[in-house]
Amino acid sequence: MTMTQTHTDDSQAKRNVAILVLAQAVLGAQMPMIFTVGGLAGQSLASNACFATLPISLIVLGSMLSATPISAIMQRWGRRVGFFVGALGGTLGGAIGAYGLYLSSFPVFLVGSFLTGVYMSAHGFYRFAAADTASEDFRPKAISYVMAGGLLAAIVGPQLVKLTSQAYVIPFFGTYLAVIGVNVVGALLFFFLDIPTPGKPTENAPRGRTRWELITTPRIAVAVICAMVSYALMNLVMTSTPLAVVGCGYTEGNAADVVTSHVLAMYVPSFFTGHLIARFGVEKIVAAGLVILAGAGAVALNGVDLENFFVALVLLGIGWNFGFIGATTMLAGAHEPHERGRMQGLNDLLVFGGVTLASLSSGGLMNCSGGSPVEGWTAVNMAMAPFLMLAGGALIWLMMRPKTA
Repeated sequence: MTMTQTHTDDSQAKRNVAILVLAQAVLGAQMPMIFTVGGLAGQSLASNACFATLPISLIVLGSMLSATPISAIMQRWGRRVGFFVGALGGTLGGAIGAYGLYLSSFPVFLVGSFLTGVYMSAHGFYRFAAADTASEDFRPKAISYVMAGGLLAAIVGPQLVKLTSQAYVIPFFGTYLAVIGVNVVGALLFFFLDIPTPGKPTENAPRGRTRWELITTPRIAVAVICAMVSYALMNLVMTSTPLAVVGCGYTEGNAADVVTSHVLAMYVPSFFTGHLIARFGVEKIVAAGLVILAGAGAVALNGVDLENFFVALVLLGIGWNFGFIGATTMLAGAHEPHERGRMQGLNDLLVFGGVTLASLSSGGLMNCSGGSPVEGWTAVNMAMAPFLMLAGGALIWLMMRPKTA
């Protein structure tokens, strides 16, 4: 590839990255909003406190089940159509969630949560879309910059919760109305996205590897494992955090502030994560992420002072950033363009499958392990250990393999 071609490709990529950063900032605001109030709203509607985080679990389940269809839509009709479908899912999820709160109906509220998962699935493809038109050198930076767009979402989302959660007689009703507005406004950005739709394969076009062949490729397998563990453990702890903060005697405002600090920590490092990957190598950055996630668990187990919650959740966010962006970069460079739809859909199916199990476990561990919020919070953080060892072991195995392998 010539220097002129590289420049042209990266110019297009930078334009797309700018739009995706804005989409991450605007549409992404709904995720900290929902993760802040979803468990609390579920706790107010569910007949059994063990099911308090079931709305969050249904969001992740919806994301897992829609990952492959969304990926197929994007492969056939382009990223833009897939992102519009995601925004539609978010709009319907917010509307039905608000209706469930109005009716005081937990089942209706869960339906809204499930549809929100369609947005969450499409949102996960922003990072892959950033890499579509980028050169190999710009790819990790493009992914990192798009993830950094969550910085504004981390500020706006929890502040919207503070403004809207008690704005109506029905708690959290205003928050779900705000979610509708966020999706409608954010969807307009996709009209400006310029990512070519993949061409239809010809008879002589390479078919690529099967899903089994892809997932059993060592580098792909380790990338998926590290992405699953990073995202699932982050979700496991974050889902329980509002319940733990309020359960330990602090306010909903304190819980929103802790979530704000966490989401900021998830995205602020994105301004330099891509540069760190380019300098030190993706494997070392993923390893650093896993170590930082372990540090988050250690701080959380050390006490339930408000400062412990803040520090633990900040470390959780940084660890997720390094682990997940690193794993995404590793995966993006391990498959061919004609394998994109197949592999990326499979990846997000597996990643969000792990996240679904984590969020389902979160409420049970938090509310049904021991007799107090402190014991539940301890159980949540202790559960991180075996999965960190699994991901760490897989990464060490990959790094020790001969390069020619």
